[in-house]
Amino acid sequence: MAPDNFVVLGASGGIGSETCRRLRSLGSNLLLLGRDQDALQHLGDELAVPSRVVDATSLDEVTEAVLAESHNLGTVNGIVNCVGSTLLKPAHLTSTAEWHDTLTTNLTSAFNTVRVGYQVMKKSGGAIVLLSSAVAGLGLANHEAIAAAKAGVEGLMRSAAASYARRRIRVNAVAPGLVQTRLSAPVWSNPKQLIASQALHAVGRIGQPQDVASIISWLLAPDNDWVTGQVFGIDGGLSTLRVPQKRVQ
Repeated sequence: MAPDNFVVLGASGGIGSETCRRLRSLGSNLLLLGRDQDALQHLGDELAVPSRVVDATSLDEVTEAVLAESHNLGTVNGIVNCVGSTLLKPAHLTSTAEWHDTLTTNLTSAFNTVRVGYQVMKKSGGAIVLLSSAVAGLGLANHEAIAAAKAGVEGLMRSAAASYARRRIRVNAVAPGLVQTRLSAPVWSNPKQLIASQALHAVGRIGQPQDVASIISWLLAPDNDWVTGQVFGIDGGLSTLRVPQKRVQ
């Protein structure tokens, strides 16, 4: 059986790089896309797969990179967007530039992923996985911009899943809680904030990149072709559970 071929945007980030390692360990071929040239090159060398520097918010750049490499990669079976940012500010302290940057980085990059995914998979079918966040549906203070952007990702996902179902293109999203990556370091690197964050997650810990990578790789797998239009909460119970402070006897 021929190996699956996947494109990963935001490949050099914490969740993206772990997703790439997991997919590669399963025998998949990969194309790594991202903005950090050094990190991309290092990961590409580690996994022995091609990488290209692109701005995921530019449809032209993403399209050109995917089409250029698809000749070597072969039929694209799936594309995942691990691009993201975070902004912990209430609305009245969020500048117009910060608002636009948050929307562009998170929502526009997801929109471009869907557009390119359709273009390369409209004949063969496949899977698209987008990155949302638990804050999209939770209502946490000081998360207005990122919550709005990620809620937009979820709406985009559902509509695209309906639009492309007859093309056998499945579209899903994962919604992590706090995950220990470079992006979230300002939170988990502060001991007091880490303790508070751990307490919000019912299982008593924040997430690791591999927690999210495992469900992304599962959603990309062709065996799971009856799953589409869903948001998977990978958040240690953050979005749904409130547990007692003391252990149940």
